[in-house]
Amino acid sequence: MDSSPISSKKAPKPVGLYPHARKVGNLLFLSGVGPRKAQSDIHDSFVPKLELDHNGNFKNFDFEAQCHSVFQNVKTILEDSGSSWENLVDITVFLVDMKRDFHTFNKIYATYFKDNQPCRTTVAIDSLPTPIAIELKCIATI
Repeated sequence: MDSSPISSKKAPKPVGLYPHARKVGNLLFLSGVGPRKAQSDIHDSFVPKLELDHNGNFKNFDFEAQCHSVFQNVKTILEDSGSSWENLVDITVFLVDMKRDFHTFNKIYATYFKDNQPCRTTVAIDSLPTPIAIELKCIATI
């Protein structure tokens, strides 16, 4: 069975040696997708409405902006891979601060998934490889 790697020129570059997605049969597996803007590169982690101090700590932080951005990045990768938002069947959500961000994420998530309701798992983690607060791992049909 073919498992073709897929990369999108419209999505942020991966932070390692991996594709944005991989197609296997009629399934599409997305690598972890964060909220970095597409014009940023691996070393320029432009995150919407995020400003860090000289020690790398959050100075200005907008979790809602990160949620909207990560959903847009997922949508872009899906469309560039021959799938769509409506074809999402499973999402794993990684949050770096469950207590602070889960309620906000759940509220925003509900506005994006009124019609299509994929399976979902949300986990808390210590950190992500760039200064982001959320990452999604998705599976969709093609």
